[in-house]
Amino acid sequence: MNSKITQNNNSLIVIFLCALGLLLIPLIAMQFTKEVNWTFSDFLMMGILLSSTGLIIELILRKIKTKRQRIILCTVAVFVFVLLWAEMAVGIFNSPIAGS
Repeated sequence: MNSKITQNNNSLIVIFLCALGLLLIPLIAMQFTKEVNWTFSDFLMMGILLSSTGLIIELILRKIKTKRQRIILCTVAVFVFVLLWAEMAVGIFNSPIAGS
């Protein structure tokens, strides 16, 4: 039982470290170019989006038993992530999410 709790904590740590690592890319880019101009709210929203996508995929991998369903649901989760990311970044659908 104790090893299962440790494994769950390790999964969460890996998810949050990956999200943090991905957030370091624009932070470092901002030091070298004016083309990348993120605000605190940009980092916050992307952190929430990355973390929640990682947690959803982790939940899918834990709860869904068949490989086919795992692949389909993880693909849907990544697709929704990409759509939300694109909408928040450039407003491809002109929804209120994009701030337009």
